[in-house]
Amino acid sequence: MGAATKLTLAVFLISCSSGAILGRSENQICIFFNAYWEKDRTNRSGIEQCDGEKDKRRHCFATWKNNSGSIEIVKQGCWLDHRNCYDKGECIETKASPDVFFCCCEGTKCNERFFYAPVIPPQPTSNPVPPRPPLFNILLYSLVPIMGFAVVVLFSFWMYRHHKLAYPPVLVPTQDPGPPPPSPILGLKPLQLLEIKARGRFGCVWKAQLLNDYVAVKIFPVQDKQSWQNEYEIFTLPGMKHDNILNFLGAEKRGTNIDVELWLITTFHEKGSLSDFLKANVITWNELCHIAESMARGLAYLHEDIPRLKDGHKPAVAHRDFKSKNVLLKNNLTACIGDFGLALRFEAGKSAGDTHGQVGTRRYMAPEVLEGAINFQRDAFLRIDMYSMGLVLWELASRCTALKINAIRLALKKLKLPNML
Repeated sequence: MGAATKLTLAVFLISCSSGAILGRSENQICIFFNAYWEKDRTNRSGIEQCDGEKDKRRHCFATWKNNSGSIEIVKQGCWLDHRNCYDKGECIETKASPDVFFCCCEGTKCNERFFYAPVIPPQPTSNPVPPRPPLFNILLYSLVPIMGFAVVVLFSFWMYRHHKLAYPPVLVPTQDPGPPPPSPILGLKPLQLLEIKARGRFGCVWKAQLLNDYVAVKIFPVQDKQSWQNEYEIFTLPGMKHDNILNFLGAEKRGTNIDVELWLITTFHEKGSLSDFLKANVITWNELCHIAESMARGLAYLHEDIPRLKDGHKPAVAHRDFKSKNVLLKNNLTACIGDFGLALRFEAGKSAGDTHGQVGTRRYMAPEVLEGAINFQRDAFLRIDMYSMGLVLWELASRCTALKINAIRLALKKLKLPNML
């Protein structure tokens, strides 16, 4: 045998022995399985010969699911060279609670059997809670009844102050929480609250007596100062004196510190809101037309931008909570619009304020408001008011004796509108 032949044989033997030591057999055999064999167009099960680059290791792998204790094999076969699979004779998943289990190993058909053995990190031991001394229990049982009694007393005192009927006879503006100035119409005239007429989102409305006249007093808690301030600013805009807009008399602040209450004083209308009136009465065709016409006139005037008035420029105002509860009726059934706590005014060169879209009463909201698809422009807000007024007109029609009751009921049912018949 020549020297060249001996050298070639030695190199061959060394390469074979090194491959056996490192587990890099070029002809690794693994168990093969594919649960999606029809989709992938492969065999369902069998033996897979692992071929690849000579300097890369070959591994076997298995993936499976645990469906309520039932093992469902997903795939088995050959795996590429990966450090996590080195020198593993068994296929073991060590992750805790995976969605799909996976393991890999080295060796012929080492993926025929697979196991789940999660590695759970050690939990830190918590210090035991020392037993409470008897003194603590004694103090606990002694102080709790005393504190409970004190809370009841304080709460009763607060309720008394908040809901008492008798107020000091003179309106005196306070310094907190800030403007507006004292009402010029009321001055120091005596005002006495008589009875609650309505409760709303931001406060309650009282019937009160101012000298020989009845007035309405809307009382806001201090946390609703923003609504009170906004309504005051809308009422005091130039040109807001109109036959179909609720007549504003003044604004006052009562109390100190946490007992501050914010008052808005307006003309009192005995018939109350249109909503309450329709619940207790039916109307004729002429009454329907009169209420609808005066209500529409008031909303149109509110929406109108009128320059060069005697007291200044009246901007367009969007009500944003137009409903029958916010329409009041005078003795002759003329409608006037009130409650401007959510209203927006549109003045050239000035911000309209908080134009958050989804405000008002859900039942009267236009579709674009409910869907959050409002175009935050003046005309869009005015059209939303007009939609709400259309629903109020339906309420009027549903209580009109001149219309065919069954036809109205059917129309209301089809349109999914409130039926007051």
